[in-house]
Amino acid sequence: MNLRPYQEKAITHINDGWNDNDAQLLVLPTGTGKTVVFVHLVDREISGRILILAHREELIWQAAAKVEVITGTKPSIEMADYRADEGFFNRSKVVVSSVQTQNASNRLLKFDPKQFSLVIIDEAHHAPAKSYRRIIDYYKQNNPNVKILGVTATPDRADEKALGMIFDSVAYEYKIHDAIADGWLVPIVQRSVVVNSLDYSGIKTTAGDLNGKQLAAVMEYEKNLHGIATPTLEIIGDRKTLVFAASVAHAERLCEIFNRHKFGSAEWVCGKTPKDSRRETLRRFAEGKTRILVNVGCFTEGFDEPTLEVIVLARPTKSRALFAQMVGRGTRTLPHVVDGLETSEDRRTAIADSGKPTLEVVDFVGNAGRHKLMHTANLLGGTYSDEEITVAREILSDTTQPKDVDEALKQAREELEEKIKAAKQRELDEQVRRKKLRARVDWSSRTTDPFGAIGMKPVERQGFGASNRPCSDRLVAGLKRFGVDSADAVSMTSSEGSALIGRLIERAKSGKATYKQAKLLRRFGYSPDISRDEASKLIDAVAANGWKRVDSKQNIERF
Repeated sequence: MNLRPYQEKAITHINDGWNDNDAQLLVLPTGTGKTVVFVHLVDREISGRILILAHREELIWQAAAKVEVITGTKPSIEMADYRADEGFFNRSKVVVSSVQTQNASNRLLKFDPKQFSLVIIDEAHHAPAKSYRRIIDYYKQNNPNVKILGVTATPDRADEKALGMIFDSVAYEYKIHDAIADGWLVPIVQRSVVVNSLDYSGIKTTAGDLNGKQLAAVMEYEKNLHGIATPTLEIIGDRKTLVFAASVAHAERLCEIFNRHKFGSAEWVCGKTPKDSRRETLRRFAEGKTRILVNVGCFTEGFDEPTLEVIVLARPTKSRALFAQMVGRGTRTLPHVVDGLETSEDRRTAIADSGKPTLEVVDFVGNAGRHKLMHTANLLGGTYSDEEITVAREILSDTTQPKDVDEALKQAREELEEKIKAAKQRELDEQVRRKKLRARVDWSSRTTDPFGAIGMKPVERQGFGASNRPCSDRLVAGLKRFGVDSADAVSMTSSEGSALIGRLIERAKSGKATYKQAKLLRRFGYSPDISRDEASKLIDAVAANGWKRVDSKQNIERF
């Protein structure tokens, strides 16, 4: 199986990264072959055994099948009733195991950590969970040399638990907008459908996303059910469609309405759907016998159906990770469309000419209130600014027709660039206008020295440090109570303000002229080091003399 350029680059970066980091993360968007990359790493790993961890049955069998095809090695399965043979002669180099099974009845204890050189965690955004950390700790504590590789399409988590607790670095990341531009995934078009009765504004936020119970109540409302089902049927036609619902009741009712309009067109599954029944449902969907598949949180991971043409988001989300997982289910190209094509232009042309030229995302718009809900523009934003993404969302929401998301982002950037150019031109015009203006104004200036007023030497400033921080609000207020001008107080450093207020307190205790008296005395050339009473008499004499200096004691007494 030939690797694509970005897959080869990923492997190179991972191998180089082992020199500095024992735990690395690989980030590739859904549909770009994460499993292929880590299985090729398994194929090239020459020492020690490899453990591949996943949390869904579909992921376990996908990984096991790829291992056997690519490496020629039949892996051991450790999951539920399947048990890896740990006999010396029958033991496989590769073990594929579910997280649940490793934790169940301490089944991880049957494996000797010292035999393993690499642990691979599929869908690694789950790794901060206790169940994963227990397994990682078991293999690392008993084998300090073991390497950990996590692979995921969505490294961000709604609950903000950091992947940095597990992984030292991101070895390689390939963005979804780059994968589309390079012709490995189909372009995404967005269609916004306004349903006036949808109101998310009263829903609380729980663990970073809309509260599930409250969201379900809104989505299960009869008027909203028809507000979603009717436009969906008119939009999708006969195209194969995956619908994400908010609850089991929501999925069941949507499916009922779909089938009421077109009998046998839709089926639904949830986490409690029996495995055999679920497999049969997926088989009928893959074969096109049913055109609409409604699910409740089942197909955000481990579901590969390249023939999907439409994703219907019948449940809003604030989580970028969840949004990316839902939309990512439909971004794969049809089989063999881009195989063997060397350039991105050739691949994009082949996709455009194929039976699946785009993926259409149908988003139901309601009153979001304070919530910042995810949108395809957020997913494909890449190097675009928040402002550009906001404008793109407005462009995409301004029509009920499907519109290319990448084109909307480009249009948003152009519109904002034009606004910036216009603003700059207005500023230039204003500068030219200002240059022609001349005005006569009356003005005066005043230079103050708050230290000199009381005969105090200013505090010398010393480089950087806590003493050179501005005065605190409390210190500024204290200085102002002593009569120091507000502008002088706020311009001082903490050390200057502290020194000045300390001297003012000493003067007050000794009965010397106040700060305001000292300033007036200095203005008329008198020493500030006199008592408050003496200062008051002297200032009264100056005032009585028309604010002119009084030179002799006799004249002072006369006034």
